[in-house]
Order: sequence, then structure tokens, then C-alpha cells
Amino acid sequence: MSKKILFLSLCFSGILFAQIPTPYAKDTARHSEQWVTQGIIYEIYPRSFSREGTFAGIEKKLPALKKLGVTILWIMPIHPVGVKERKGTLGSPYSISDYYGINPEFGTLSDFQHLVDAAHREGFKFIIDLVANHTSWDSKMFTEHPEWFVKDSTGKFLPPNPDWTDVVKLNYKNRNMRRYMIRMMKYWVKDIGIDGYRCDVAEQVPVDFWNDARAALDSIKPVMMLAEGQYAEFHLRAFDLTYSWNYYKAMSAVLDGSKPATEMDSVLVRESRSYPKGSLRLRFSSNHDENAWDNPDVVKFGHDGAMLAAVLTNTYPGVPLLYNGQEVGNDKKLGLFEKIDIDWTKGAQWRAFYTKLFSIRKANPALSLGTYSGIANNKEAAVYSFERSYKNNHVIAVFNFSKEQQTVHLRLSHMDTKKKFVNAFSGKRVNADDIRTLILPPDGYRVFVAD
Repeated sequence: MSKKILFLSLCFSGILFAQIPTPYAKDTARHSEQWVTQGIIYEIYPRSFSREGTFAGIEKKLPALKKLGVTILWIMPIHPVGVKERKGTLGSPYSISDYYGINPEFGTLSDFQHLVDAAHREGFKFIIDLVANHTSWDSKMFTEHPEWFVKDSTGKFLPPNPDWTDVVKLNYKNRNMRRYMIRMMKYWVKDIGIDGYRCDVAEQVPVDFWNDARAALDSIKPVMMLAEGQYAEFHLRAFDLTYSWNYYKAMSAVLDGSKPATEMDSVLVRESRSYPKGSLRLRFSSNHDENAWDNPDVVKFGHDGAMLAAVLTNTYPGVPLLYNGQEVGNDKKLGLFEKIDIDWTKGAQWRAFYTKLFSIRKANPALSLGTYSGIANNKEAAVYSFERSYKNNHVIAVFNFSKEQQTVHLRLSHMDTKKKFVNAFSGKRVNADDIRTLILPPDGYRVFVAD
């Protein structure tokens, strides 16, 4: 469904990006599995991902995704879409009519099971979208249990907000509904074998429900829980990851010149005052909402800007996300109510770029497990530089956010002048002295790994 109105209202109110200090900053985030902390998440929109628009169409491309280097597959909602008040021709995938059902556009339950099993054989972890805040107006739940939904003072059922006219909001004060939702979540993990959930508009569902749901799932096996939300409290018990719209907004503002490059460092400072220690944030330069309601990254940032954004997303502290089509430079908005195919015949340069980028991330645990240290430079309004370190692995990353060539001097006073580095993209070996002064093209970047 369109989240544009809610998204914009939160932006203007300051709620979404304020990152105000919280009492949770003194706490420690819950433990996450290694496959989560070192993961590279790939988001699949089944309608657009293949010409067939089916689970079988996804399964055919699993070897290509493995070669690309992603490790966790997130598939957008797999359930039947409501007909009543439907938006567009096909309806929003976030208007669910049956949480136990399968959208016939994509295939059958057997087809889905086959996809999950095939993904596991290829070594992927596999999560699905969970839309726990609302259902379609003609959902099985609404038909059978209208008492499970929110009403106003006149007895009228309500959508979550005025723009989401195709859905009706669930009432989490109802204990029976909560039990139903947790049983359903356990079914997909235990019986079908998925590895967790990406939870849609998680902030509109009570935190205590998510805590209960996570405990129930953990009793089956270790799972991954990704919140489309930014609450600091989420990291204590319920979620491994939260969305970082603050990162996306800051990166966008720095790339368009409305904020200085130092804003990227400020994001981390504000996060440290808000989130429990060790909290994992989802970093992205696109996703299905940004693509559909903002612009594809190559349109929003330009070719070189999109590459810079991708490198930053994979070197900055957090867990990176790739939305399907980014790996071929897709420049089309993949609308959520129709079928718009990704053109997989183009973009060889992009595919090679992302394959190399993910191989760099995997080869350097500093990028997923390491500490972060800002590196001062003489062009800090335009150039952002930092170091990631984990044991003997050290990575230096430098980004020119401006539209002009920059000659930048890095303040590497702690670095042994004879220390050897490798340019991670070119493979060229250099000395520490060679990277103290760099010439960066517009929207240029460099990544160096200590040899």
C-alpha cells in the first residue's frame, strides 16, 4: 500500500528522524545470530522480480543471487490480496485477506515450500513480510472475527490512517486476536521453515506483542526479526534490526548538497544516544517504498551517486539491504499495485559492481563486526572519511559527496608510514603515505584494506 502520506507526516513532525536521546541507550541490545550480524539482505518483490511473477520465477534465479553474494532473502507479502476497496489492478500486497493463504498470482503453498527448501539448499536464510497491523476489508479474520478490529466511538471500523483505504486496523487489546497472530507466526517458522520476519509498520503494533511473539518463535529456532520502525526499545527483546530512515534521509541530503558530509557522522552520534549498545540498523539506498514513492536510486542520486550510496551502505555500521533491480541499475518505479517487470538484460556493469562490493564486505569482518572511528580531513563539508577495525582487519573508506573533484588530505597521524594497504576495488597495493592525500572525482569513493 502507499505509505507516502504517513511517511511525509512523520518527517515533517520530526518523529521519524529526530533520534532523540532515550533511556535505552544505557542498555545492551539482544543477541543476534552471526548470520544476521554478517548478513547481506536482498528484498524480492515477486510481481516484478521475474516475468512469470511467481515463486518458480524466483527459484530459477537463486543461483544468480548466490553468485551476487547476498545471504538473506526477504520476500514481500506472499498472502492473498483483498478485493474490497482494492487499489490499482492487482491490489497492494500489504492488504492481506488470509494470513495462512498463498497469493495465487505467485503459485501454491507447495510452490512456496519448494522455494524455501531450494533457498536453504543454496545456503540462504529466508524471511517473509509480516503485515501485523491490518488486514483487507474482506479478510477471513474480519469476516469471522469483526471484534478483533478497531472501531471509533460511533462503532465504525477504521483504517490505520485515511490514505490506507484498502485495509482495516487490528485491535491489539483483544487477547484472542493476539494468540491467533502468534500461532500463525509460529506456523510459518515451524511448519514451512522460514527463518524470520520483516514486520510491516511495526511501530503501530504494541511492543509487548512483539516481545511475546519473539519469545514464541525463539522456542522453535533462532530467527531474524526486522522492524519497519525505529523504536529503540525494539532492540531489547523483540527485534534484531530496525529501519534507519535517518540514515537514508541524511545520505540523501548530503548527496544533494543540502547538508554537509559531517551529517553522516552526526547520524551515528545521535544513534549512540538513542539505541541500546550493539543495536543493528538496516542501511539502504533503496527499498520498495523508496523506489515506488520517492525514486529508484539511480534516478534520485544519479549513476555515480548511486554507486557511492551503495558503497557507503555496505561500509557504514549496520546491515545492508539491496532491493531487487538495483544490481542491474533499474531506473523504473516498481509500483505496488500493478506488475512492472525489471529488465534483467541490462546492467552488467552494475551486477559486477555489486558482486565486487559484497565480496569486499564478506572478506573484511571489520565492516560487519568492527568498531567505527571517524577520520578528520581538510574538506569535511564535502568529504566523509572513516575507519572500521576488527582484530587485525582495518578498512579505510573515503567519500566525496560533492559534484566537484576534491583533493583531500586525511589526518592519519596514528598510521605507520610504511604500512601497506590494498585498494579494495582495483587491487592496487599502496603505502599509508599514498592514501594520506587523495584526488576524488565527483561522487567518488575509495576503500582501502590494511594488508
